[in-house]
Amino acid sequence: MGAMSIWHWALVIVVIALLFGGRGKLSGIMGDAAKGIRAFKDGLKDDDKKDGPHDGVSSLPRTDAEKEELKR
Repeated sequence: MGAMSIWHWALVIVVIALLFGGRGKLSGIMGDAAKGIRAFKDGLKDDDKKDGPHDGVSSLPRTDAEKEELKR
């Protein structure tokens, strides 16, 4: 129960090989994740710029009565 069997060691070796083996697979995965997060943040910034300043006024179409009231 407390001792590590051959299967435990085999599993540990496989996990280590997957994480650190080959041409920087872990760093490549993390780099791709970072690019995705950066693109998501840039997309949010573009949406904010497109909407313009938000002063709490609804951008829904106004009724004729509201349009008349704004003209005064």
